[in-house]
Amino acid sequence: MWKKIWPDIKWLFNYMTSILMYAIIVVLVLVGIILLAYFIDVTKRGRSTDWQPPLYGAYIIVSGSMEPIIKVNDAIVIKRTDATNIKVGDVITYKSVEPSYYGIMITHRVIDIINENGVTKYVTKGDHNETRDINPISVDQVYGKVIMRIPKIGYIQYFLATAYGWIIAIVIPCLGIIIYDIMKLVRTIRNNSRTNKRRNREIENEW
Repeated sequence: MWKKIWPDIKWLFNYMTSILMYAIIVVLVLVGIILLAYFIDVTKRGRSTDWQPPLYGAYIIVSGSMEPIIKVNDAIVIKRTDATNIKVGDVITYKSVEPSYYGIMITHRVIDIINENGVTKYVTKGDHNETRDINPISVDQVYGKVIMRIPKIGYIQYFLATAYGWIIAIVIPCLGIIIYDIMKLVRTIRNNSRTNKRRNREIENEW
């Protein structure tokens, strides 16, 4: 029985492992690109004493205020944008100064742009929220405009952060590779042994 179902089990295991590994690779590549851009930008700004937000940034969405466009556990990539390039309808990420959310990064849509005593401010609102945000957002609060959404990447991040996720994503595939290599080695040794025995018989027959 096991001999019949073993190929199917092996194929399913390889298929699931491949999907998981590809997902991890995609995440690592994206994180690597963002970190590289961040490092280059920080180095450049450090030399010029420019303390603006990083050129690029990435965040995991933890609330449903922007559903259905941006959902919980989606990842977003933002790019620092000049104030004149932010228009009504753009989705921006800003640091809140509200007492109840102080210092928290929020991603909401710009629904209006106003001028208060010569200062540009943005009126924002979550697509899923019934009311707009309490206070307009100043230019220096804005970290960037959303340029990309990666669905459900947050699940992979949270999964890999758990002990079970680490074991399933790293340990089991590594053990699978090691076991597969050992089986290949054993098979090669057996084949070589059979070949040597066959040659020895042939030599003995010639004598």
